[in-house]
Amino acid sequence: MTSPAPQAVLPAREHHLPATGVAVLAVLLLVGLPEVLGDLGRLAAVLVLQLGLVLAWVLVTGIQGFAGSLAVGAAAAVAADLALVLPERPALGKLLVVLGVGFLVAVLQQMLRRQRADLVASLAGSVFLLTTISSLAALLLLGRSASGDGRALVALVAVGAALVVGHLVDVVMPRPQLADDVPRGLLGLVLAVAAGAAVAFLGRSVGGPGDARLALVYGAALGGVAGLMALVGSYLSIEATADPEESVLIEESVAPWALAVIQAVLPLAACGPVALAVQMVL
Repeated sequence: MTSPAPQAVLPAREHHLPATGVAVLAVLLLVGLPEVLGDLGRLAAVLVLQLGLVLAWVLVTGIQGFAGSLAVGAAAAVAADLALVLPERPALGKLLVVLGVGFLVAVLQQMLRRQRADLVASLAGSVFLLTTISSLAALLLLGRSASGDGRALVALVAVGAALVVGHLVDVVMPRPQLADDVPRGLLGLVLAVAAGAAVAFLGRSVGGPGDARLALVYGAALGGVAGLMALVGSYLSIEATADPEESVLIEESVAPWALAVIQAVLPLAACGPVALAVQMVL
């Protein structure tokens, strides 16, 4: 039997507007710190988002072994960043070592708990967290080439625009719904893709594909990934704050800021490897 779908009991404004604000702040952080501090600023910005996501994820998902999960997540964030910053020729493949060792450590951390309630669910949440942290680290590679700053700027602004447009449209009209009881609509997703494509098109002289058609494809890909991952973040937020049987808001179970962080940072994490892959193809 399948579990019932979570009920959308959180008001639309409270669901979308905080996430919009966090998305804007995250993009400003990723764009602004590298302008001031260079590669060190980029590293600091990515690390801040990673650590914020670790804390928010453990709080929202209820992974058992709170302190241990935080320690594993924070260590994985530092290791993933160093794996891409220290080598002269960094590559995403180096993150496989971080993921492999992190998985073993997460298994040990969960198995060594005195009370192993929700062991499988907690381990699954830890693995997903490790993957997301590593994906965020991929943003560090956007700035390593000669045109890296321009590429990073266009990619980040395209993702940020897609998230902001998607959230704001869904505040007004989340129709037709993409998932039961989740306030995300097809119109918001389509306009998010369009926003990403528009940013890439307008910024093609700054970084990314110079050809107009390729720029549109590049931006649309980023907007699509951001929109779909925003849907996942919204579902997680609804599931974390609602009782699927009683349809009531569990007000004190999850901090609102943690929900907003997950909704904003998950799409950014997913778009990091996608931006690198699409740029290599195009």
